[in-house]
Amino acid sequence: MNIQFKKGVLELCVLVLIDEKDQYGYELAQNISKYVEIAEGSLYPLLRRLQKEEYLLTYLKESSEGPPRKYYQITSLGKKYMMELVLEWNKFSQGVNQLIREVKISE
Repeated sequence: MNIQFKKGVLELCVLVLIDEKDQYGYELAQNISKYVEIAEGSLYPLLRRLQKEEYLLTYLKESSEGPPRKYYQITSLGKKYMMELVLEWNKFSQGVNQLIREVKISE
């Protein structure tokens, strides 16, 4: 998949998944990778930025498999931002799909 497509929607994917349930970085990368192939290295700078912008909070939670893990939790500001992104994404993707249908039909 085109890298620019991924960059544009990775933020939305992160927020939607964390809104569903708090997740740690590796878990989040695995869950996103079920739908979109991503490089794990691109995820952590995004998580830091979302935390800095107060869309996410972090907390440590003990793990039975090693040291405590840093979990990410969406804030109320993050939920509001996520909903704005969802609306923008829906409008954008519908427009692109409509364009493709109309162009393909006229060929």
